[in-house]
Amino acid sequence: MLNLYAAKWCPHCTKIVDYLKKKKIPFNYIEIEDQPDDIVQKVVQANGGEDWVVPTLEYNGRWREGKEYNELELHFDLKKLGLT
Repeated sequence: MLNLYAAKWCPHCTKIVDYLKKKKIPFNYIEIEDQPDDIVQKVVQANGGEDWVVPTLEYNGRWREGKEYNELELHFDLKKLGLT
């Protein structure tokens, strides 16, 4: 299942949630600020090792770093992950 590491205050996260629901792509919403340090560190590493960035996606061990919402780019990134 797709994991979405996000924050409730993040507008790009909200847009990705809406997109995934619209496309009927099942996902786990993971509130990054509520996670233990080991999970946060995985997200930090997926984003270059400096800090966590949301929305970050993970599917079957493959990561998409946090980016501003862009529907077309998201579509192609999900395709690369094997989700569309």
